[in-house]
Amino acid sequence: MKFADVKNDIAFRKIFGDENKKIILISFLNAVLKLDGERRIANVFIQNPFQLPIIQSLKATIIDIKAIDERGNEYIIEMQVANVDGLEKRLQYYLAKGYTSQIEIGEDFSKLHPIIFIGIFDFKFSHNPNYLSKHLTKDTETGENLFKEFEFNLIELPKFTKKETELVSIIDKWVYFIKNADNLEVLPDDIEDEGLKAAYQSAQIHTWNKKELEEYEYAAMREWDVINREKFALREGIKEGIKEGMKEGMKEGMKEGVKEVALNLLSEGVDFEIIEKVTGFSIQELESLKSNK
Repeated sequence: MKFADVKNDIAFRKIFGDENKKIILISFLNAVLKLDGERRIANVFIQNPFQLPIIQSLKATIIDIKAIDERGNEYIIEMQVANVDGLEKRLQYYLAKGYTSQIEIGEDFSKLHPIIFIGIFDFKFSHNPNYLSKHLTKDTETGENLFKEFEFNLIELPKFTKKETELVSIIDKWVYFIKNADNLEVLPDDIEDEGLKAAYQSAQIHTWNKKELEEYEYAAMREWDVINREKFALREGIKEGIKEGMKEGMKEGMKEGVKEVALNLLSEGVDFEIIEKVTGFSIQELESLKSNK
């Protein structure tokens, strides 16, 4: 039995954006948001159901999955395999745009519903050591969550290190599936959730048609192009930094050269943690460089 890489653009949309298997998305949302009892989502309307991209060079949609539940709450679910410059601003822009598009000018503001983002990142993004974090707008003194309409939930896959025998909660099992499905040969034991079972079934690539497999492989090549571009930027940044340092021939020159490395890598959108290892600059110093460049 061979499972697809769920992090792949095509696989992710096929599994979570299937109108005929909405139980998958419903189960995933309930698990991530820790909803139980009457708070559980019972139904969703997927606004951009899965379809193969018409033009191979383009993503099928800008947002991976967009859905609305029976209460009117809106969800944006996105799989991001590489960090990019300005990602945090883009996410806020998408939520703000989605929120304002819920009503027309002059309509009653009471018709607005919360919009909730779930980002699955194949890189470390926040300072929170946990693989799942929730970000809200709160009073800095009292912790009061007065502005409840925006919510950001982040799943950072590198922070998830549990083995199959260590999975306890349903969200553990979901994240294990997303991170490890393509390395599995059999369905893991103790999978009782019907939505997660359906997700494993949808991820079995022997059930896919020829066109889906072709697009899946093409998406994988695009992702490798991104990774190789980052590696190239890293090598070129190091070369440029060494060249700059050698020109100066002094300690200050070397420092400027390393700074040049950091600036080059930042401009290419390379992950902060990689730049930190290469240059020795702290995350705080890199954030300062980024804001001042």
